[in-house]
Amino acid sequence: MSKFDRYLLSQLVALFGFFALILVSVYWVNRAVGLFDRLIGDGHSALVFLEFSLLMLPNVIRLVLPIAAFAATVYVTNRLTQESELVVMQATGFSGFRLARPVLYFGGIVTALHLLLMNVLVPWSGAMLSEREAALAENVTARYLTEGQFMHPATGVTLYIRDITQQGELRDLFLSDERNAAERTTYTARRALLARGENGPTLLMFDGIAQTLTRDDRQSLSVTRFDDVTYDLSEMLADRTQTLVSPDHLTTAELLSADPQELQARTGAERATILQEVHTRLAQPFLSAAAALVGFATLLIGAFSRFGLWRQILGAVGILIFLQLLNTTGSAMALDDARLWPAVYVAPLTGLGIAALLLYLAQRPRHLRGAAA
Repeated sequence: MSKFDRYLLSQLVALFGFFALILVSVYWVNRAVGLFDRLIGDGHSALVFLEFSLLMLPNVIRLVLPIAAFAATVYVTNRLTQESELVVMQATGFSGFRLARPVLYFGGIVTALHLLLMNVLVPWSGAMLSEREAALAENVTARYLTEGQFMHPATGVTLYIRDITQQGELRDLFLSDERNAAERTTYTARRALLARGENGPTLLMFDGIAQTLTRDDRQSLSVTRFDDVTYDLSEMLADRTQTLVSPDHLTTAELLSADPQELQARTGAERATILQEVHTRLAQPFLSAAAALVGFATLLIGAFSRFGLWRQILGAVGILIFLQLLNTTGSAMALDDARLWPAVYVAPLTGLGIAALLLYLAQRPRHLRGAAA
């Protein structure tokens, strides 16, 4: 690698790290605010919030990689053009394609990082996050047991606890169950404990009263005093149990090596969805390289303009938006029809083609001047 290539590549990598850090921080803070309210409001500790935040990072980094690569390339190219460094290199005989070689190296590095994230790290972190959410959903103590407040663990169920001791004993408990349309049962107990049963968590109530109101024409009320009674809480959490695995939470190697019928039974996803997921993971990382090359090639044309590069920068942003529209449209087409999976490759290939065309146009003024001379 020549000194110019090393110099330009180091500039691109440094600015890429800076822009990626800024974008990840902004996006992460935006996501973390809602996550913080949900977890802390449900009674979870700050360590749980930190764990969830770290598991969210791979997906956040994946989203900002193309934008960070584009911003770094545009910034470095604009600065080198204004300082006439690119103009000098072009005057020494460097063509547009030769100048773009370190940008191509940079795009390859970002693409490799993007491939690693989309095919390994993001599915792994998504699966871990889903498992942790399922575990927290079963943690009734953290989600529902708050002293001095009326809570609704499920539709038709009202729970109130006056006090929770340090040993985990519940004092003066009130529980109203109206899930059965034919009757309503209200429990009051002096003490209660949580225990784990065969089907899930159970509530053990001691020294209390159970009042059952039958909702019929007679409207009868029966009162039963008890020394101890068991109340099953597993039905409240039944709707939170996930029986299917999302294709997003399986690595690409697992998706490709699994039997198609077993994979559909395991995920519940159609063939078009699985194909779209696999090919998107392979195609989308090349958008990072396309974004970097488009940003460089568009601004390289501006080296021959005396009015600055703002028009070229706006043009590069417009091309990036156009590529994102193509990417969204291609993914939607692949989801509708399994035979249209090649549509997900249209956006990165179009971006690379536009970059090659712009690099070719960037050298035409020099050729024209040479022919005129």
